[in-house]
Amino acid sequence: MSAVLAVLTSDPNLLRCELHRLEGQVFLQGESRANAAGVGSYADGEVLMQRFSNHEPLTPEALTPRHESGVLLFHAGKLPLGVSPEENTQPFRGRSWLFAHQGALEGFERLRAPLLEALPEFLRRQVRGVTDSEVVFAHFLKRLRETGRTEDPRLEAEVAGALLAGTAQELDRAAAKAGAVHTSQLNLVAANGHLLLATRWGEAPLYYTRLEGTEHCEVCGLEPSTPDTQPGGVAHRRRRAVVVASHVKRTAGWVELPQGTALAVSGDLQVRHLPAP
Repeated sequence: MSAVLAVLTSDPNLLRCELHRLEGQVFLQGESRANAAGVGSYADGEVLMQRFSNHEPLTPEALTPRHESGVLLFHAGKLPLGVSPEENTQPFRGRSWLFAHQGALEGFERLRAPLLEALPEFLRRQVRGVTDSEVVFAHFLKRLRETGRTEDPRLEAEVAGALLAGTAQELDRAAAKAGAVHTSQLNLVAANGHLLLATRWGEAPLYYTRLEGTEHCEVCGLEPSTPDTQPGGVAHRRRRAVVVASHVKRTAGWVELPQGTALAVSGDLQVRHLPAP
């Protein structure tokens, strides 16, 4: 199964520092070796994407974009032979939204045509790859569009989180109706530059943790004895972040999302748990 990592931080200048703190805590590979890995971030309101080659050694800090960003979303997975990484590497982007899916929609081969038919034409045209993940993303965007708030910077985290969880539930029901025996694995993570959302649907675990400010930073050479007058000292003590990860090396300090629930993190880093819709 693929691997997902997402970060929402209070200080875009310190994203690299937050990623460095995750060294030794998370895996960036799933159960099988990935051949498609990508990361999405934001700069001046624009969504920027980067793909990594199969041979690049990946660590959390190596995912740091060259620009300041308050949000980062990473995904690494294995694409079947012959599938183009250009169009199928996650995360996917839809206007200001980034999206990643860990797992599989059961019976997708039978469902692909009717699921595409259920989309508005403009969303159907945006599905360029062959994966179930991109179709799942399109259905989330469809739900957002129906609210009329796809690009609303004031969109509440709880509203968006409920839409993400509802997408997973709706598609799993469609799979069951089409004859799927097993529950679909639909761990979904999404962000729009202001919010971080995640939902766990299925048995595969999904975790989150909070990172609080510290007086120590190996990246910036800060120690508890560093005076407040040194640049960055106060910012490091005030920084906060919320991290979502699919693969952690130890669960201490991490909270596992219960099955069928969603996590909604607002721009002020308030964390809310949402029950299944």
